Amino acid sequence: MKNWPWYGYLVIAVLIFALAFFFYFKPKNEELSALRAERIKVEAEVQELKKKKLELDKIEVELVAMTAQLKELETIIPQRREIAGILSQVQQLAYDTQLEVVSFRPQGELNREFYSEWPIPIQVTGNFNNLGLFFDRIGKFPRLFTVENYTIKSLSKQTDLATVSANWTLKTYVFLEEPKAPAPKPKTKRPGR
Repeated sequence: MKNWPWYGYLVIAVLIFALAFFFYFKPKNEELSALRAERIKVEAEVQELKKKKLELDKIEVELVAMTAQLKELETIIPQRREIAGILSQVQQLAYDTQLEVVSFRPQGELNREFYSEWPIPIQVTGNFNNLGLFFDRIGKFPRLFTVENYTIKSLSKQTDLATVSANWTLKTYVFLEEPKAPAPKPKTKRPGR
């Protein structure tokens, strides 16, 4: 090898570089290109996931707000009927406003599309100011009440606390709970099959 001409060394050097390029650098370059393409793909997925995370965060905030609003609405129109609580609250309110309850007859619910109406016919005696106070306080209840079929008459025998007789139907409302789907019946195997 010492006696080779200069171009012989050049050919061997080119041959070594060519072999190194084809067997080492070219596969590494292809691997690097594949890694770059994979990195671009992963970065695009990360950006898409960041967008979805932002959307999810917005949805979670909206869900919290809607849940709070639903809880607030459930105090106005609850999902379950609390008969005893409502009856005692209305009767206590009548007592507090110095009205004498003559008749208090809760009736059955009237189902509507997504809620039920619960009418409660009431008859009281008392004075006009106390009757107004009763309606003022019923209007401030957190629960929704409406007054229908209202009539008022003056009493023939009046006292300081009893000058009028009033009749009305107090209605409250209840959200209808969605009925639970019946459990599927288990299939029974017939003998002989």
